[in-house]
Amino acid sequence: MTQSRSSLISLVDTPYYHCISRCVRRAFLCGEDQYSGKNFSHRRQWMVERIRQLSDIFAINVCAYSIMSNHYHLVLHANEVEIEACSDEDICNRWHQLYSGSSIVSRWLKGELTSDAEITMALEVIARWRRRLVDISWFMRSLNEFIARKANKEDNCKGRFWEGRFKSQALLDEKALLTCMAYVDLNPVRAKMAESVEQSEYTSVFERIHGSCCEQEKACSDMTSKPLFGFVAGECNEQPQGIPYAFIDYFELVDWTGRVVSEDKRGAISAKTPCLLSVLGLDSETWLELASSFGKNYHGAVGSLDELALFAEHTGKRWISGKTKLQQMLH
Repeated sequence: MTQSRSSLISLVDTPYYHCISRCVRRAFLCGEDQYSGKNFSHRRQWMVERIRQLSDIFAINVCAYSIMSNHYHLVLHANEVEIEACSDEDICNRWHQLYSGSSIVSRWLKGELTSDAEITMALEVIARWRRRLVDISWFMRSLNEFIARKANKEDNCKGRFWEGRFKSQALLDEKALLTCMAYVDLNPVRAKMAESVEQSEYTSVFERIHGSCCEQEKACSDMTSKPLFGFVAGECNEQPQGIPYAFIDYFELVDWTGRVVSEDKRGAISAKTPCLLSVLGLDSETWLELASSFGKNYHGAVGSLDELALFAEHTGKRWISGKTKLQQMLH
């Protein structure tokens, strides 16, 4: 049975969520379509540009992304601190970049409201916009609707472009966050679309390494938009918010995991375990199992058993899918 989005997302428990959307009707988000013979690679740039625009407008950071042939992955961070610091005028400015406003809010901005009742009504509308600008569901809605309309126009057709609602996973601790990010960044390697992490275009790890999402974008890249959510350990520790590890450690971890997964030889390439694993309290076998099967075995939420119990309580659930598997692996 379809669950309400409120039972899947709880910012009280975690600001981090893994979101997935998949195309319907053999539709291609990008890449070479063997049925029609058309190439839709240019749509990957549509996705990246829209994600960047929405990240600038919403109080939502992008930790990781991967744009595949018929689906995409996002790891998002809902930044309640950022949205609380915004003035009402800033909220209006952000909202009007995406949607038409309200006449009463327009009058409030011009100072034309005189009665307390009208002012209260305008502020209530702005408060609703404020909540939406940190809402992952609204972020995904703004992304998917935009891409669907653009793709349908190009295909000269109507109807659904995406498979119903997007899927989401709550990432309740650092182990879940980093394994999910690695899973997302390694999608092209597992799908044999790229031979290495450094060649995995249209992924967050490629952008972190090269400063752009693809080789073609380097010459004309507009880097004035909000960057990917940063790693704040080591040389980046002056940043107030971010992922509490060094990128070099994460890159080594992703590269090592990708080599093992792609060649199906656990631990055969290097006996050196990335230092980040010991920080997380994971051995190489456990990390590899998590990173290899993140999208298959774990669904609603991922984290320690205590955090899963709290998340279930806050979202009105009695059971979290994959709990037994996680208990066996992490405990």
